[in-house]
Amino acid sequence: MSSILIVTDAWRPQINGVVRSLERLAEQLVEMGLRVEFLTPENFRSVPMPSYPEIRLSLTLPSEVRRHIEEADCDHLHIATEGPLGLMARSVAKRTGKVFTTSYHTRFPEYLNARVPVPVDWTYAWLRRFHNSGRGCMVATQTLESDLKTRGFTNLVRWSRGVDHTVFRPLQSDVLEGVEGPIFMNVGRVAVEKNIEAFLKLDLPGSKVVVGGGPQLEELRSAYPDVVFTGPKEGDDLVALYSAADVFVFPSLTDTFGNVLLEALACGTPVAAYPVMGPVDVIGDSGVGVLDKDLRTACLAALEISSDACREYALKYTWRASAEQFLRNAELAHETSQGFLQAAAKPQQQVFTAH
Repeated sequence: MSSILIVTDAWRPQINGVVRSLERLAEQLVEMGLRVEFLTPENFRSVPMPSYPEIRLSLTLPSEVRRHIEEADCDHLHIATEGPLGLMARSVAKRTGKVFTTSYHTRFPEYLNARVPVPVDWTYAWLRRFHNSGRGCMVATQTLESDLKTRGFTNLVRWSRGVDHTVFRPLQSDVLEGVEGPIFMNVGRVAVEKNIEAFLKLDLPGSKVVVGGGPQLEELRSAYPDVVFTGPKEGDDLVALYSAADVFVFPSLTDTFGNVLLEALACGTPVAAYPVMGPVDVIGDSGVGVLDKDLRTACLAALEISSDACREYALKYTWRASAEQFLRNAELAHETSQGFLQAAAKPQQQVFTAH
């Protein structure tokens, strides 16, 4: 059986697009007959990241990371993040000659600059060295690929995302009964880089709802007492909220994709967003959302969009197609078809593990 080891600094209990994408990827790869293992902060002693305690920083040594990689005995190594584990795994792979790929999930230079005055060019220079050292850097969209190319990134390959249509689907929901409509909703990490306040400041009819947790939650809850803040939600509780919304508002200017866009659409909820990376690629001119530099204009126009059209559009995105794309990139990295896609004739009755 072919095997893949994924090294990631982003892991549970974080609830974000990176973690969800990696979990869905692993589920699909296992169904396709591969063995998937993870190397995460759960394997080591860790400390909370300053100003962002949900993120754990691993405390370990390259020798320990090397031991885990050798014990995993994987056919392919994928380094998903640029944190302490990712950096050590890259160092080990370079020293031992092990083929690896990376993925660019987060516009970290912009996120960092939103918190501390570090010039984005400095951070991009560091990230460029990190990602250019592998056999392929996986990116989710054409816009992100074009942007990184202009910054000197090479070996860029596409790895899109999906949505679970059986989980995210339209529901008859009374979860927000009593909340004045129309309901404009944002779902995601409540943090400064998500630009949520741009949404909360809008003069809109009805009500605003914010679903999620994060370091800015209490600050915004205090500043906007008329907004409904639900805290983090998962499973059918989250689906019920998506379904109860009239418009999903995505004010972020720094996301590379936006899995929540597909989740909202799969629940039949149209999108309002700025015409930036992520929304431009996912929504574009599909007609299931409105992109406008004036976010209020986008919100009001999105009220006219058909729920059925949103659902139908979301059905085009699947996690199986995403996983197959990932495997093709892995095969390309080894400069030969290793048969990952034909690893087994039937699904394996196992789950992925953290090594």
